[in-house]
Amino acid sequence: MIPALGLLVGVLLGVVLQPAVPLWLQPYLPIAIVAALDAVFGAFRAMLEQVFDDRVFVVSFLSNVIVAALIVFLGDQLGVGAQLSTGVVVVLSARIFSNLAAIRRRLFKA
Repeated sequence: MIPALGLLVGVLLGVVLQPAVPLWLQPYLPIAIVAALDAVFGAFRAMLEQVFDDRVFVVSFLSNVIVAALIVFLGDQLGVGAQLSTGVVVVLSARIFSNLAAIRRRLFKA
């Protein structure tokens, strides 16, 4: 519940405050958001399975965001940033959909 509440509060603050994202950070922000969503949906799944651990969530959240941003940064340095960004989004999206399928099965028994 805490991860979902934190996500909701963060989205609402972003909509209300409309912070300006520096130009150098703009390529990394969407990747970081997808990585963070992966951690949040994984935490929700773990909560439903009654194996949630707050330390695992924090480490997963931070490591997902940092590793995804580093991969995109490395891709930018090598000149293949768009391709690596696409790869990161595809992998993390697959994990998100996998977690959502498990959540759906758990909640709706379907």
